[in-house]
Amino acid sequence: MMELDVVIVGAGLSGIGAAYHVQNSCPDRTFTVLEGRSAIGGTWDLFKYPGIRSDSDMYTFGFPFHPWKNPKAIADAPSILEYINDTVDTFDLRKHIQFGKRVVGANWSSEHKKWHLTVECSETGNQEIVGCQFLFMCSGYYDYTGGYEPEFPNADVFEGVKIHPQKWDVNLDYSDKKVVIIGSGATAVTLVPELAKTAKEVTMLQRSPTFILNLPSEDIFANTLKKGLPKQVAHNIARWKNILLSIAMYKASRKWPQGVSNLLRKQIKRTLGDKYHDKDFTPKYNPWDQRLCLVPDNDLFKAIKSGKARIVTDTIKSFVKDGIELDSGGKIEADIIVTATGLKVQLFGGMKLNVDEKPLDLSQSPAFKGVMLSDIPNFAFAVGYTNASWTLKSDLNCIFLTKVLNYMKENDYSVCIPKFDHENMQKEELLDFDAGYIKRAKNELPKQGTEGPWKVHQNYIKDLFALKYGSVKDKYLDYQ
Repeated sequence: MMELDVVIVGAGLSGIGAAYHVQNSCPDRTFTVLEGRSAIGGTWDLFKYPGIRSDSDMYTFGFPFHPWKNPKAIADAPSILEYINDTVDTFDLRKHIQFGKRVVGANWSSEHKKWHLTVECSETGNQEIVGCQFLFMCSGYYDYTGGYEPEFPNADVFEGVKIHPQKWDVNLDYSDKKVVIIGSGATAVTLVPELAKTAKEVTMLQRSPTFILNLPSEDIFANTLKKGLPKQVAHNIARWKNILLSIAMYKASRKWPQGVSNLLRKQIKRTLGDKYHDKDFTPKYNPWDQRLCLVPDNDLFKAIKSGKARIVTDTIKSFVKDGIELDSGGKIEADIIVTATGLKVQLFGGMKLNVDEKPLDLSQSPAFKGVMLSDIPNFAFAVGYTNASWTLKSDLNCIFLTKVLNYMKENDYSVCIPKFDHENMQKEELLDFDAGYIKRAKNELPKQGTEGPWKVHQNYIKDLFALKYGSVKDKYLDYQ
């Protein structure tokens, strides 16, 4: 049985960040990264739909320790994947990654003070046991096997192609075709302008609108800095500029929701002119109740203005052989229907998590600083923000983990267990977020506490002081 100090699960952005931090801050610790697929990159290697790009700027979405060099701040998937691979090679991390190794189960042994991981090998189908002192989950938050798709009435009647973006066929020919995209989120607004380049007609069919923010794909301020300053310095300044702007935007949205809503819609109206229809851009919720959809260089609105794309706000009555009938009585003809209807949340890659062979109910476990879970020994996870770049939070989680590891080493501890005060503190839902994928998974997600280190903040500044600069000595952390 392979024995290591730390096992990192997942080789996406979070896992690569974790590998860097463990290697850099805990050089005396042995570690490996177990990746179920055959390549690094996670989301950015898995999704193949046209136009896939980041919905955050790369100065905050990228790693703080590896400057983003591309002039485009809103980057396409191939560029992001190239950047991740460059990070891996720059810091010599590839030797630590094992591909085709999917963790299907993990059991903490109180007797041995270790995790025993059941790892399935994709090549052979065989299972092996890997032992480790500390388990760090960087497997993302959604099911890699398939996305969420509601049951549409008479979906089997449709004679064209129906496809979910998560399972996109790269050989699908949509040129000169009528395409309907069901959905209004980040994936939908990305697909529309890209498909409109060659499709005959693209319709984005939405049940309700989403708030959309247009930004330039290139950050002129950052690119100017890079011409005169060292790359790392320029990257840091651009990163902090964007962090502060995103915090200010979020706070303004919560304090003056109607004002921000009006500003966002006015921005779109100026661009679309007479093609603007208020019902298509007025959500039923406030800004940042769900994520804002980012549109670089007005690409979505340019496609609408050109006449190659349109938005229809309506609900589906039924699929028919050549398209979709609407509850309003209208009909949209389609050769291809794209169901951009979201993801299926899946915690920790779907692995079975046990302590002393007893299954854990994660839905009842409060999260300590959004990094560890109550009563689970030597276990941490990387997760991002709902209101900002994913990597901002996941990187802080990685830093906190290394601090815990070093503190345990310095004090000759072998176990760290967060202990929630069940008698004096209430639990509540982990995320105050209205997105569909979160609401569908509400009963599966861990909880948070109502105060102190058990309260999950969607605020980088607070988390920076709590995780990077805060102490790992805490009354709620039981070291043994």
